[in-house]
Amino acid sequence: MDISQIVTKADIEKLKEEIFAELNRIRFHGQKVSVNKQWLKSYEVCQLLSISKGTLSTYRQNGTLRYTRIGGLMYYKYEDIAVLMDNR
Repeated sequence: MDISQIVTKADIEKLKEEIFAELNRIRFHGQKVSVNKQWLKSYEVCQLLSISKGTLSTYRQNGTLRYTRIGGLMYYKYEDIAVLMDNR
């Protein structure tokens, strides 16, 4: 066995992060929303999902999409949005 070809757990984790970043870059190519953020505002979610404010409101009301309200703004977890997109 050649020592120079041993793959460590850290190598695998780094590769996983690189693949995830590349998939996000491809999935959201051409959209103006940063997917590197953990929390997104309503207008960013509307852009990502190509939905109206009214549809987003419906998603909140029927529990399709979880959110957190801070002051007058609503924030959505990126990972919840990604799951919703995968299920569409």
